[in-house]
Amino acid sequence: MLSMNFLFFPEFSQPLYIIIDGNNILEVFEELTEIPISNELASDFLDRKTPIFRDDVCVFISQSGETADTLACLRDIKRRGIKTLGIVNAVGSTIAREVDGGVYVHAGPEISVASTKAFTSQVAAITMFGIQVALAKGTGMQIMSKYIDELAKLPDEIEKIVFGYKDKVAKVAKKYAKYEHALFFGRDTLFPIAMEGALKLKEISYIQAEGYAAGELKHGPIALIDDAFFEVALLIDNWLFDKSLSTIQEVNARGGHILAITNSKKEIEAEEIIRINTKLDIFAPILINIIQQLFAYYVAVARGNDVDQPRNLAKSVTVE
Repeated sequence: MLSMNFLFFPEFSQPLYIIIDGNNILEVFEELTEIPISNELASDFLDRKTPIFRDDVCVFISQSGETADTLACLRDIKRRGIKTLGIVNAVGSTIAREVDGGVYVHAGPEISVASTKAFTSQVAAITMFGIQVALAKGTGMQIMSKYIDELAKLPDEIEKIVFGYKDKVAKVAKKYAKYEHALFFGRDTLFPIAMEGALKLKEISYIQAEGYAAGELKHGPIALIDDAFFEVALLIDNWLFDKSLSTIQEVNARGGHILAITNSKKEIEAEEIIRINTKLDIFAPILINIIQQLFAYYVAVARGNDVDQPRNLAKSVTVE
């Protein structure tokens, strides 16, 4: 598997299929390349007759590189003669060996059953892929420079979050550890982050949690809000901030118990607020996700759970 061996197709504009075994941020890739993406869950992909054509490209994202249903998708797609790429953490794994090209994320062994650093590294790799494709399609380096600069700052910003916010997050987590239900919501790139936050919380705290696009709450999920739930509102200080505030107001009007996680210094009406001080803009959602990972960890600890061995889960799902 060759490092960043992505550019077989500098002119391609066909739909890109992303086959994953978890949540990920793909909107940034679409924004960079103006290529439509179909985000497919590997566990569902072969259960239906998905229309994929020979000019399409399929990217497989896997931490272990051994996930059974992801590997089954890869082999089915290769039989159709379709180009395949991989974004994989485990060096020498089956998926890494069988794709046509791609990149290792080199995050090191993912010890945690609930994957954490692999997610962050995969998002960075997808963005690097998007930058390369955008440049190959003629986008100027001046436009790409902001993405590249933020990627360079990302490691230091992550370190500040992990070591600078853990005490605050631990304190907030104790307050919400008593609940059995949670609702996460965000807009744009914060929607998949909301799903990832809900997944981490349910995996290790056993709190039933769901992640939604903030605009979808009024289409049904808002009916769930009562004193048995708490809500995690994700918002960044951009053009969607006011719309996010509006959703928070709707939740508060129905008796919500909101924890807001944001990079904004603006006023937010919530029970608890975790404000992150960061230089990042485009990749602020990654930092918000790390706050969520810490939150899930400390909630699980407060509930007396074994964080290292969450019940009913395996590190790598090698059966369908």
